Amino acid sequence: MSDKTEQAPIPEAFAALGVRPSILRALAELKFVTPSEIQALLIPRALAGVDILGQARTGTGKTAAFGIPILQKCEKGLASQAIILVPTRELAVQVDEELKRLAQFTPLRSVPVYGGQKIMAQMKFLKHGPEILVGTPGRVIDLLDRRIIDFYNVRFVVLDEVDRMLDIGFRDDIRNILSRVKGVNQGSVGNANPQTADGNAEPGTSFERSRHHQTMFVSATISPEIEKLSRRYMQEPIEMLVAEGANDKPTVDKVEQFYFSVQPWDKYRLLRGLLLRENPSLAIVFCKTKRGAEKLAKKLHADGIECREIHGNLAQNKRDRVMKGFRGGKFDVLIATDLASRGIDVADISHIINYDIPEDPEAYVHRIGRTARMGAEGKAYTFVGRDQGDELSKVENLINMVVPLGTLEGFEASPTPADWEDRSGFAPPSEPSKPMVNRFDRPYGATTMAVEGEPVKVLPPRTIGSKIPINRRHKRRR
Repeated sequence: MSDKTEQAPIPEAFAALGVRPSILRALAELKFVTPSEIQALLIPRALAGVDILGQARTGTGKTAAFGIPILQKCEKGLASQAIILVPTRELAVQVDEELKRLAQFTPLRSVPVYGGQKIMAQMKFLKHGPEILVGTPGRVIDLLDRRIIDFYNVRFVVLDEVDRMLDIGFRDDIRNILSRVKGVNQGSVGNANPQTADGNAEPGTSFERSRHHQTMFVSATISPEIEKLSRRYMQEPIEMLVAEGANDKPTVDKVEQFYFSVQPWDKYRLLRGLLLRENPSLAIVFCKTKRGAEKLAKKLHADGIECREIHGNLAQNKRDRVMKGFRGGKFDVLIATDLASRGIDVADISHIINYDIPEDPEAYVHRIGRTARMGAEGKAYTFVGRDQGDELSKVENLINMVVPLGTLEGFEASPTPADWEDRSGFAPPSEPSKPMVNRFDRPYGATTMAVEGEPVKVLPPRTIGSKIPINRRHKRRR
């Protein structure tokens, strides 16, 4: 028999958690050997059927932790048994791909549903009644309202990265979905001979499933608001499973973290020098704005550094192509906004560079969580302006460590460019801004006025139109 027909050894540590053979075979193919702490905590309790609030650091295998029990307990041929809600389109695709890999030796199907893609395209897959739906809250509600899907068969509800969903304004959508699931009668319905994913009758059931669904919240951080949400929509007993160190230090230990003190006009030169020195296998550079990401990618590309950008202004099909190219190694550097900080699960990301330090320290945690995943090592560099010390302090307080100062050999700070004010719209820090004069304090039509003996600019006179309230300026004639 050739070596190609030999199967990888079954991961006994997962078998000891109660995982069935078809999923163990997939885990062996994926080279899973030892469960992470959150997997060891969550899998047996989820298989027992209890509602769970799970917390673990980013990059520790939370998707497999809730995905394995769902795949094991789902019945083939029963549509929409599991609803997995995620905050972003990219994360929906990521979770769906992970589930497909885990389910490769079962007949179970999963489908990602999210905005930015035509509903008709998603309906093509939904009409076959996939057992598992992975989606963003807005698109799931849209599909419900159009009666394309329903919650009649729902047995499992998962909120992945629930803290991020609350941060970006999905509170009402989450409550909408959870209340609609809660209101569905979960009695005996559908197929008279229920089967598990292995094709056998589910042990201990004559197709009288529990009248309540199982709910799991998983996240890197758990706030009091999340706990309150869980108490409202979960069934007692609720088990809170916290992986060791999840509260103390929400960054992965194997990420080497450094910061650079740099003025805005030197940031690009520092970035280019850092990329040339480090020569990363795969790197993500995070920017604050979409426009900033576009400009930075264009400049790097012009300097011969192969890169692409990903942000909310890109059409979904283009975002998908960018992520496919990044995963496939067609380019080494991805320029991203925080849209992507939780939606990227790409193996071998070696470097994270925060070109713009985030105002929210938790965003920092999720950004650098894209590297050093599942035991790998990685580096994170953050550019900090001289007026951004508070942001760095907030990050250090959250991660409970002092981020050391990084150095780049040969890099020296440059003086303020003469045209910096023209490019940025702000006066350079070495020169105090000249005072602005109220438009009513100077003669009509004057553009300058002497203040303490110095001529200064003044605001232009208001036009007649500018005196009209904004809400009346373009009022349509009726």
